[in-house]
Amino acid sequence: MPVKIRLQRHGKKGKPYYWIVAADARSKRDGRYLDKLGAYNPNTNPATIELDVDGAVKWLQNGAQPTDTARAILSYKGAMLKNHLAIGVKKGAFTEEEAEKKFQAWLDDKAAKIDAKKDGLAKADADAKAKALAAEKAVNEARIAVEEVVEEPTEEPTVAKAEASNEEE
Repeated sequence: MPVKIRLQRHGKKGKPYYWIVAADARSKRDGRYLDKLGAYNPNTNPATIELDVDGAVKWLQNGAQPTDTARAILSYKGAMLKNHLAIGVKKGAFTEEEAEKKFQAWLDDKAAKIDAKKDGLAKADADAKAKALAAEKAVNEARIAVEEVVEEPTEEPTVAKAEASNEEE
């Protein structure tokens, strides 16, 4: 039975939410699956991915083929690297401890990159809010200046109208 690691769509229209599953290649996209490996939410920035890395590696070692999108997600979370390291351990290229050290170093580096991106997004959001506030202040100051200019000339003609109405009587 050919097994695929693929995405199974859930959520509502316009707000997709995916489960990462190992399923028979002949089953429907949202049909029966063999094992749920995680979830993927593309609606957040950055996208939220929860993945059972060890379960994904187990399926990869048993011959499951990931789809293109699932392969990208597995690579992003390190399942493909862990599978690669497990193959190296099996062949005797290095020990289990060395493989675990390499994988942990990769995870730390990846976490630092993700944190940097989140910080950059937060800074960009704060800059955009500050810029919008400055623009709003400038518009309000211009509006106040225009209202002051408009109010001054309107007072003089009203006095002149009152004097003109007194002369007519």
